[in-house]
Amino acid sequence: MATVAGVDSSTQSCKVVVCDADTGEVLARGRAPHPEGTEVPPEAWWTALQQAGEGLLDKVDAISIAGQQHGLVALDDSNRPVRDALLWNDVRSAEAADDLVVELGGPQAWLDAVGSVPVAAFTVAKLRWMADHEPDLADRVTGVMLPHDFLTWRLRGGGDAEPTTDRSDASGTGYWSAAQGQYREDLLALAFRGRRPQFPKVLAPSESAGRTASGALAAAGAGDNAAAALGLGIGDGDVVISLGTSGTAFARTSQLHTDPFVNGFADATGQFLPLVCTLNAARVLEATATALGIPLAELDALARQAPPGADGLVLLPYLSGERTPNLPHATGSLHGLRLETMRPAHLARAAVEGMLCNMADALDRLRAAGATPRRVLLIGGASRSAFVAQIAAQIFGAAVTVPEPEEYVALGAARQAAWALRGGAEPPQWTATGTVEIAAPGDSALGTRIRQAYRRARESLYGS
Repeated sequence: MATVAGVDSSTQSCKVVVCDADTGEVLARGRAPHPEGTEVPPEAWWTALQQAGEGLLDKVDAISIAGQQHGLVALDDSNRPVRDALLWNDVRSAEAADDLVVELGGPQAWLDAVGSVPVAAFTVAKLRWMADHEPDLADRVTGVMLPHDFLTWRLRGGGDAEPTTDRSDASGTGYWSAAQGQYREDLLALAFRGRRPQFPKVLAPSESAGRTASGALAAAGAGDNAAAALGLGIGDGDVVISLGTSGTAFARTSQLHTDPFVNGFADATGQFLPLVCTLNAARVLEATATALGIPLAELDALARQAPPGADGLVLLPYLSGERTPNLPHATGSLHGLRLETMRPAHLARAAVEGMLCNMADALDRLRAAGATPRRVLLIGGASRSAFVAQIAAQIFGAAVTVPEPEEYVALGAARQAAWALRGGAEPPQWTATGTVEIAAPGDSALGTRIRQAYRRARESLYGS
């Protein structure tokens, strides 16, 4: 029996699943934490991968790494990082992103060039920030990688091994065109003030990057959302909303639809993955539980004690700034505080509804960009709450399907590894996971009123 490993090197941790290459059955798992913060030594990811994969990775026939997107790994001519990696959620590059948009001629110019408009998260913006704020370090940079590129390279021995990446992760840099399938070296040079470091070779979805030290085939890898889409096996009409550290809403399409508010990413199958990302999702619930002095597991029960709409209490959940809408320096805020709403249950309810209203806005962006949802799949840590899923159906105005809890990013990476191992025009057809269907949205007028209150609160501060 051939076995494959899929790795999810996420913001918070490294997860490994080992699967049967033919059926997708999960045979073993591993996990290790990552350091906190918005800049991390890349070697910390390698250490976590070794810990999570101990006793597992040296026994598989193929392996694929899926990783958090956008992060900047800047290397010198000895392939050593010149500084800690800047992660996607580091917003110091917000002004740099705004400058780049203007310098190229506005949002449409970027959409025409690469299919997305840069925001603080994009690698291209982090390169500009580094060029302007750390020019001595920038002068030493001869190569640029993304987190999953770095780990795939290390698996293959590092050193002189040729760095590789894939379409999905390359499309999140801001200097690779998903539509044309090629790097825009002029945009990289624009961002890095004329410097032209080397970048990884972009592999096809089922292409091999080489072999690991143990002889396993190393697949191309993917960005985390593209891997999740592959793990879920989504098709036409499916929209995925992920409630993890960040929130994402994405769909699989055969054509690239460009929109200033939607990231025109590639997927891990050769098609496209229009995606809207927020910086704040499950962390909003975690922070609210901490503020209330209760375990996260008790937040649902508390929130149920408040009526829908929390009697007008609205939480704008921009606790880490926000990416969509593009408000990198925003803060969270409470609106509608009165004697009758200054209660723990109302705050708990407002946190759930605020997080989901933010994601409903993201879903609207996808619809405006041409996605036509047939069903909404809810994944990520916060989706495991039946209460969250029920409120999501009401606020989204659509029935919500919750797949069985699984590490879908790692599972998608494993499926890609099996594809690279077996070959073929399509990824292997693994057995689909079970689902729990959540009731239809119910009172749609109530969901509309909750969203209207949220919109009024947002517009009172930010105008749109």
